[in-house]
Amino acid sequence: MTHLHFFFQDIESGKRPTAVQIASPNRRYGTNFGNVFMADDPLTVRADRRSEIIGRAQGVYGFASQENVALLMAINYVFTKGKYNGSSISIIGRNPPMQKVREMPIVGGTGLFRFARGYALAHTVWSNTQGDAIVEYHVYVYHY
Repeated sequence: MTHLHFFFQDIESGKRPTAVQIASPNRRYGTNFGNVFMADDPLTVRADRRSEIIGRAQGVYGFASQENVALLMAINYVFTKGKYNGSSISIIGRNPPMQKVREMPIVGGTGLFRFARGYALAHTVWSNTQGDAIVEYHVYVYHY
């Protein structure tokens, strides 16, 4: 089993957002139900936004619950440096961001992560009211 540790930098505000809203419902819900975002977020070695970028989180996430804040994540984590350069893992699952620690499934991968299976633990280390967040990931993956 391989353990990966990195930080996901999701920035919706400012002049150079890394996640943009691509769909919204015709009416408002308190849980943001129906809002969908496309992401190309940097993956870094530390929580600091200026730390070394080791990959990108590329995909879609949307608010999927009418009752509480819960995201459906369909994101590829593509590594661009180091031992896993050119390889990726895919996460598709539910992410309730208000929980301290969230568990999401690894459903596949490419390159060194071919036939990947496992799970990711996510923990928000910082967020603001504009939708920006820094999320720490611990990923545990079996692969070829």
